[in-house]
Amino acid sequence: MNKFKRAVDFLRKAEKIAVLTGAGVSAESGVPTFRGRGGLWKKYRAEELATPEAFERDPILVWKFYDYRRQLISKVNPNKSHEILAKWETLFEKITIVTQNIDGLHQRAGSKNVIELHGNIWEARCIKENKVFRYKENPISEFPPKCPDCGSLIRPNVVWFGESLNQNILNFSFSLFEKSDLALVIGTSSVVYPAAHLPILTKKSGGKIMEINIEETSLTILSDIFLKGKASEILKVIDSLI
Repeated sequence: MNKFKRAVDFLRKAEKIAVLTGAGVSAESGVPTFRGRGGLWKKYRAEELATPEAFERDPILVWKFYDYRRQLISKVNPNKSHEILAKWETLFEKITIVTQNIDGLHQRAGSKNVIELHGNIWEARCIKENKVFRYKENPISEFPPKCPDCGSLIRPNVVWFGESLNQNILNFSFSLFEKSDLALVIGTSSVVYPAAHLPILTKKSGGKIMEINIEETSLTILSDIFLKGKASEILKVIDSLI
């Protein structure tokens, strides 16, 4: 049985499917990498701007960086990978996406069961009340933007360098992969923890790992199936066989 037929067999037999997606999925939509190529952002490393310390020091600069990123992301659309995963929610009874991406493209494609490990660039959090809300003004008209309810400073609702992931979201993700029969890992380098540990939990619980990536990773040796190539191209072949 070739790899694609085995992949379909794994999907059909799994009662619970946990999907982990990374930057490789969004890259096919043209989502820019973390570092801006032009203008002001040539002078800064993203790691210097995406930190709590940078925000405390210069919230206007940080928000201008995120405004720049939001404007770029708003110009791209979900690709076939996003669309097929959304479609599979109607084919398979229990399939949940855990994503490392913050662009919201899975939701735009129609996926309902999405867990965002690193937050969402289209959300903000009030630093006084800690309330999270949708913040889609694009481009942003006031720097730094303020909470519409209390007038306090708000920040992007994303996980910055040096910050811990939301523990409730992390615990839910751990439980999800532990209880899943199949971990489908797409477009992630498998070097960023704790996300990289999630599919290993499925394996330890007796489940299977299917990895789709443009190159081998540290997870490949543990994978039951490794499909090399662009996510959209691989998923289109699998989808055509279901």
